[in-house]
Amino acid sequence: MLEKEQVFLYLQTLENERLERTVSTTDTGKFCEAICAFSNDLTDTRQNGYLFIGVDDKGNLSGLKATDKLLKDLAGIRSDGNILPQPVMSVYKYSFPEGDVIIAEVKPSLFPPVRYKGKIWIRIGARKATANESEERLLVEKRTIQGATFDLRPCFEAGMNNLKTDIFNGFYLPKAVDVLTDDHRNTEQKMSSLRFYDVINNCPTNAGVLLFGKRPEYYFFGAYVQYVKFEGKTVAAKIINEHKFTGNLVTVLSSLDTFIQTGIEQKHPVFVSALREEIKRSYPHLAIRELLMNAIMHRDYESNAPIKFYEFEDRIEVVNPGGLYGNARPENFPDINDYRNPVLSEAMKVLGYVNRFNRGIQSVQQELNENGNGDAVFEFNKMAFFGVTVYNALPIFQAKTRRAEVNEGVNEGVNEGVNEGVNEGVKGLLRLIEETPGKRKPYYASAMNVPEKTMERWLKYLREGQHIEFKGAAKTGGYYLKEQREI
Repeated sequence: MLEKEQVFLYLQTLENERLERTVSTTDTGKFCEAICAFSNDLTDTRQNGYLFIGVDDKGNLSGLKATDKLLKDLAGIRSDGNILPQPVMSVYKYSFPEGDVIIAEVKPSLFPPVRYKGKIWIRIGARKATANESEERLLVEKRTIQGATFDLRPCFEAGMNNLKTDIFNGFYLPKAVDVLTDDHRNTEQKMSSLRFYDVINNCPTNAGVLLFGKRPEYYFFGAYVQYVKFEGKTVAAKIINEHKFTGNLVTVLSSLDTFIQTGIEQKHPVFVSALREEIKRSYPHLAIRELLMNAIMHRDYESNAPIKFYEFEDRIEVVNPGGLYGNARPENFPDINDYRNPVLSEAMKVLGYVNRFNRGIQSVQQELNENGNGDAVFEFNKMAFFGVTVYNALPIFQAKTRRAEVNEGVNEGVNEGVNEGVNEGVKGLLRLIEETPGKRKPYYASAMNVPEKTMERWLKYLREGQHIEFKGAAKTGGYYLKEQREI
C-alpha cells in the first residue's frame, strides 16, 4: 500500500508500465483493462501496478469525492468473473485539498496470461494494448516457470477438516496405489504423494478440495453440473426436470454415471416392419458419459459458471467454461489434446471414468454412429466456452424407417392404413391363418370383419414377406404359413 507522500510523487510522474491515470469513475471496461495489464506484467518488473482514479493525464486532481459505493464497486472487479485468473488487488483512497484519489493497487499474477473478457491486455511503457501471439507465448512461459496448473495450486482457505478423508483412504487410495500394510505415513503425507495436499503451505491443493472436499462449491462457485430437461427444442420451452449435481467429484461422478444410464439412455421399441420391432436407445450411455466427464475434466474451475447439461426434445447439449487448452486448437482437435487440470485428469482415470490416451472422442463418435445418433457436433467459437451437441437417435431412426417404407413400397395400401391399426390387423391375420389354414380371402375377411380389399392388401404383404403361401388351385386352394417365418 502506498503512503500518502508516495501518492503525491506519483502524481508528478508520467504514465508508464506501472502507472495509469483517469478522471472517469464509470468506465469499468477501462479499469478492468488496466488491472488485467498490470496483472500480466509483460515486461517482468515484478512490482505492483497502480491505477489512479480522479487524476488527469497531467497529474492534476479532478475534484473527485469518493463514496463507499464507488470503492465497493471498484473492489468488486476482483471477483466479478470478468478477469481470470482473479487479480490480486486492493482498493483504497487518499484525500487532498483538491479532491480524493482512489488507487487500485495490482500485484503481478503468478499465473499469466490474465484475460479480461477473453482478451489478454498488456502494458509496454505508457501504451496499453491486447497481446499478440508472441506476447501471449511470453506470458505462458512465465506461468510455466513460476506457477503450477490450477488443480495443483494450494487452496489456502481449506484444511484437512474440510476434506472427507474417509473417501480418500478407503475408496480412492486403494485404486491409485498398492497399499502397504506397514505404511505409517499420515493422511497428509499420503495425499501429498498424489498431489492432493501441499505440505509447504499446509493445506489441500485445489484438486484435493474438488475430489474429496465436503463443500467444494464454497471455494469454487461454479463447481457443479446443472442438468435441465426441456419439453421443446429451445430454452424457452417448459422445464420438465432439473437437478444440480454438486459435491466432491468422487461422489458427483458416480451419481452422474448412474443418472445417464437410468435417466438419459432411454430404450424404446421402434417399428421396423409389420411383424418386427427393434429396441433402440435415444443416447448411448458410454458416449454421453465420456462427453460429460471430459467437460468436468477440462473445464476452467476459475470461472463461476457451471457445466450446463441440457436435454431438449431432439438433442443434448453440454457446455463447459474454458475453451480448448494449450496445444489443442480447432484445426487439430481432437487429434491433439492437452490438460488444463492434469491432476484431476489422472484421478478420473484412476476412478475409471476417462482415459488419457486421446482416444475418447474417437470412441464417442464410433458409438454414436453405431447407435444412429450421427457424429457429435463440437463448438469452439464461444468465448471461453466449449460445447458439444448430440442428437436424439429415435427421431432420426423413425424418420429413416418412414422413408424406407415409402421407397421400398412396403405398404401400397398398408402404409395408408397404419393409422387404422394395420399392424395389429396383419399380425392377427397371421395368427388366424396359423389356426385355420387352407382358407381363402373371403373367409378371412369375414372372420376379421374387414373389407375384402383390405384383406387383399394384407395377404399381399404377407406373401411378399415370405410369411405365407397359397397352395392349390386358384378356386379351391387356400393360404398356409411357410415353415420359416419371423414374428
